[in-house]
Amino acid sequence: MLNGKRIIVVMPSYNAARTLGRTVAEIPRDIVDEILLVDDASPDETVEVANRLGLTVFLHEANYGYGRNQKTCYREALMMGADIVVMVHPDYQYSPNLIVPMAGMIAYGDYDAVIGSRILGKGALEGGMPLYKYVSNRALTLFQNLMMSYKLSEYHTGFRAFSADVLRSLPLDANSDDFVFDNEMLAQVIHFGFRLGEISTPTRYFEEASSINFPRSVKYGLGVLGTSLRFRLNRMKLRRSRLFKHDERKLLGDYYHRVESEPPNR
Repeated sequence: MLNGKRIIVVMPSYNAARTLGRTVAEIPRDIVDEILLVDDASPDETVEVANRLGLTVFLHEANYGYGRNQKTCYREALMMGADIVVMVHPDYQYSPNLIVPMAGMIAYGDYDAVIGSRILGKGALEGGMPLYKYVSNRALTLFQNLMMSYKLSEYHTGFRAFSADVLRSLPLDANSDDFVFDNEMLAQVIHFGFRLGEISTPTRYFEEASSINFPRSVKYGLGVLGTSLRFRLNRMKLRRSRLFKHDERKLLGDYYHRVESEPPNR
């Protein structure tokens, strides 16, 4: 806990068996009350590794996508009484050591949501981000800042922290089940007027770390452009989007189950 706030780390996972242990080892357990992992029907041993590490594990019945995985993460974290939810990718790209300052910015009332930016400072290229991804990141971010009349260093990081109030308020089920979910969620945070902060975070790119391929990157980029346009048209009251309607909220279906850990061998 921090300042009396219950903190739950959520890990949307797919094929994370090789990097999960390193990521969990750096999570500050003195302030994190629980670690929740949702596996999107991985063919590898992600679930088995997570059980050995003592995590709370949920398993999707099929591969539904990164966005749907996050919906499950946030739903279950709220049901477990989280005051602050921090999303950490299990691929060891981001430093879990920064969970403390990110959660603290929310716990002490300065922000409602915080993102770990790879662009602030010199982290992205030095950490191995491919040049084409860096350039596209900067171009898309510039476009979104113009369309949303906002100012962020990037909209595309997967290291994020949210207050429970934010997660209860956003119509997350209106969002995509694919990678553009991340971008739609930030657009919603901005639209509904929540205080959004940033913190500089180093990043690591290596063979075992997950990364979407070029065709998926193009699809994501087009999705980002679409999100920005929907935001702008909605703000100008030219076209209402369900992404920005409170009444779009609903409970998710039963497409996953909790994995019960086996008792340790004696």
